[in-house]
Amino acid sequence: MRKIIESIEEEYRRYRKLGEGAFAQLHDAELSAAASGGGNSAAVLVWHVAGNLASRFTDFLTSDGEKPWRQRDEEFKARQVSRKELLEKWESGWSVLVAALAALSDEDLGRTVTIRGKPLKVHEALHRSLAHAAYHVGQIVYIAKEMRGVSWKSLSIPLGGSAAYNLSPDRERPPR
Repeated sequence: MRKIIESIEEEYRRYRKLGEGAFAQLHDAELSAAASGGGNSAAVLVWHVAGNLASRFTDFLTSDGEKPWRQRDEEFKARQVSRKELLEKWESGWSVLVAALAALSDEDLGRTVTIRGKPLKVHEALHRSLAHAAYHVGQIVYIAKEMRGVSWKSLSIPLGGSAAYNLSPDRERPPR
């Protein structure tokens, strides 16, 4: 049975699509531009999310989620990237996650995995990872919204659209 795993997969897909919806609204040069106040760029956050997902979900059930080959500090270095490079990096992390989740069943949720030497139940590790991805996708969306200003197109329920949404809440879908 995979009911719980499928629910977690759906949430990961939702946040992945939100990030992709934000990238789609940015001009190529803006992908590498730091947020106001000297914060991270979308590209830096993509490198971090991809690195985290690849590390955590490579050999998910059998090795520590913080791999010795991961260079976390490097993920946060400013970088100039093309849209193609950004999307390839994004995909590289998500594809490892997708493959790991496809191999799981609900029966695996009580198993123990290790992250940085700390034992966690699979369900705890998945929730922790999902929250981490959502946190950084939220940052990406915020950066994109700030850069687009008034031309920003809402990725969820637009301001003033709550009443219409409430009449048909089954319309909620991640941006395509």
